[in-house]
Amino acid sequence: MTTTSEEDLEQFRESVRGALAGVSTPTRVRAAMMTERGWDEPTWRLMAQLDLPGLMLPERHGGSGLGAAELAVAVEECGAWLACSPLFATSVLAVPLLLALDDADALERHGRRIARGELTATVALAETGARWDVSEMRTTARREGGSWRLDGAKHHVVDGASADLLLVVARTPDGPGVFAVERAAAGLAVEPLVTLDHTRKMARLELTGVAGELVGAIGCEAALAAATDVSRALLAAEQTGVAQRCLDMVVEYAKTRIQFARPIGSFQIIKQRLADALIQVESARSAVYTATRSTGAELARDSRVAALMAGKASTWVTAQTIQLHGGVGFTWEHDAHLYFKRARASARLLGQADEHVATLGELLEHEVA
Repeated sequence: MTTTSEEDLEQFRESVRGALAGVSTPTRVRAAMMTERGWDEPTWRLMAQLDLPGLMLPERHGGSGLGAAELAVAVEECGAWLACSPLFATSVLAVPLLLALDDADALERHGRRIARGELTATVALAETGARWDVSEMRTTARREGGSWRLDGAKHHVVDGASADLLLVVARTPDGPGVFAVERAAAGLAVEPLVTLDHTRKMARLELTGVAGELVGAIGCEAALAAATDVSRALLAAEQTGVAQRCLDMVVEYAKTRIQFARPIGSFQIIKQRLADALIQVESARSAVYTATRSTGAELARDSRVAALMAGKASTWVTAQTIQLHGGVGFTWEHDAHLYFKRARASARLLGQADEHVATLGELLEHEVA
């Protein structure tokens, strides 16, 4: 895997930021989130031109051969701009799973189209309570002749109503497996969900005898865990971008909002809150930096640290943004509520804080032992 210098990463960040500034304006974000699909073609085409969909895919499969550290830069900017696109579902959820399963045929079949932006994908794992937990999974896969048939239901599938390729995780007698399902497959019923975050569409999938193609091997618990660790670190990068943008917004507001004949940013209580926000954002960014450069057992630990730090930063800073903007911060017309809702929804997407803390405790006990 190719490594990128810090200078090149900053140049890459500026390129992504400049591109998103033109296509992910507040007006376009609001227009996209009101559509059924939740994203527009020009934004996705631009991301494909920047090679974002296939950034982590190997060059032999049409990608750029880079890693999570590089994609994290782009994902953080997408969070800052609330970019409505299939990038999260495709490159943050689906691509790490395809890579972890290490199925050369599947990568060759889907990789080049993903890299070109011609194929969008997502992962369908969560079920009851929207928990990202294989142990609670009830969807099953059974052999029927020479093919697999899937039965069950998946909840809160990101871009589940629009993704071309669904990587459905299901139980078999020999352990969990991942099955590629086409969106138009017979027996697949899709129900778009109304969720807190309007900028990220989700759906419920009902599978009744749906044909699926096995990707990788049965008994892929390790691959699922490894892929989730990568996705969790990248989600933390997006949460950091959300927090950073809100901090920028409220700092600018504090400079220009006049109260008692002086900018509110001159008051000690405001200074203290903004300083606390900066500490949380920078701590989250440092945790993401570490996690996206870790592997193996260290990644399992560091991705959860990043999730805790970025989750706390994004939820707290977005709430402060609403409060410090005063009355205007509570209005539909202001963007603060969009960031707040994204932060709240993301905090539950790949595991909740108490789950991360519990798992971290187990991992640290194992390290000490």
